[in-house]
Amino acid sequence: MSNVTVWGRPGWQVDGWVRDFFGPAAANDWLKDFSPAAEVSKDGDDAVVRLELPGVDVAKDVNVELDRGRLVIHGERRDERADNAEGRTLSEVRYGAFRRSFKLPGHVTGDAITASYDAGVLTVRVAGVYAGSQPQRIAIDSK
Repeated sequence: MSNVTVWGRPGWQVDGWVRDFFGPAAANDWLKDFSPAAEVSKDGDDAVVRLELPGVDVAKDVNVELDRGRLVIHGERRDERADNAEGRTLSEVRYGAFRRSFKLPGHVTGDAITASYDAGVLTVRVAGVYAGSQPQRIAIDSK
């Protein structure tokens, strides 16, 4: 027979620290929402943005938009379980609304953006972001 003990991490508690520093309202907002981890990489002339969104129904709860020169990804991770779910003794998963925004060059249009979702990762490819971004030397005329 084995006993399972669920315990919290030793040391300072993040929610307590946020409450003490920013006040209870800020702590509630910070603890309720989350910001998915993002990675932006260069693939040839394209920019590739990856967001970790495991357990999110991207078809229903995620929007990818081009808004005034910014790639905006926003949505929500919903907690479908009841608040008093039997057996939940520890939860480190953040639920709630999220919004990530990335500045794009002026020449990028919506046609250059594609998105796919696989294995909990949203991948957004922005074609041609780095095209023509090499420095060009300008000759100086002297008199």
